[in-house]
Amino acid sequence: MDKRTRAQQRADEIDISPAKLLADIERISGERDAAQLEKEEFLVALQRERAEFTNYKRRTAEERQAMIGLAGEGLINKVLTLADDFDRAIDARPAAIADDPWVEGIAAIDRKLRQLLESEGVSPIETVAGTPFDPREHEAVAGVPGTDHPDGAIVMEVRRGYRLRDRVLRPALVAVAAGAEPNQPASGQPGDAGPHSDNPIH
Repeated sequence: MDKRTRAQQRADEIDISPAKLLADIERISGERDAAQLEKEEFLVALQRERAEFTNYKRRTAEERQAMIGLAGEGLINKVLTLADDFDRAIDARPAAIADDPWVEGIAAIDRKLRQLLESEGVSPIETVAGTPFDPREHEAVAGVPGTDHPDGAIVMEVRRGYRLRDRVLRPALVAVAAGAEPNQPASGQPGDAGPHSDNPIH
């Protein structure tokens, strides 16, 4: 009859041979290496997900800002249409009522409108008769023959142009001096300027 205790029996059953210990060490080392590799893969995946989420947030913010900017530009362009109407009204005011308080009130509203535009970063494009045509800032709508200006120089501003901060929001519509072919406009057709072609340079 075996008189060993249960603990002794279990201790005797444990294989502590060098071969078994070596096998156990190799198995544990393999498990450790596998766990380390899995951890590194999870870390790389987490970093990639974080980077993608950061890029997503940045893109979303940029798209939202772009949409706000487009909406803002659309509103500014509508306000510029009102500014054009003020230009025409003030330019066409009869001399007989030039000093009338009502006319001065209209001019005051126009000045406030200009201040509002300036506060939003909108500024008029300077257009001076006799200066060279610049396709980055001007759009030629008619050619004017027989002027004292050199060929291609600006003769008259038809509609004021504007910048939004450092870029052109709306080019100035201009008439330019025509050269050897007096009946050929510089761009578009004669009359494209519409009823506002009589406007003086602002």
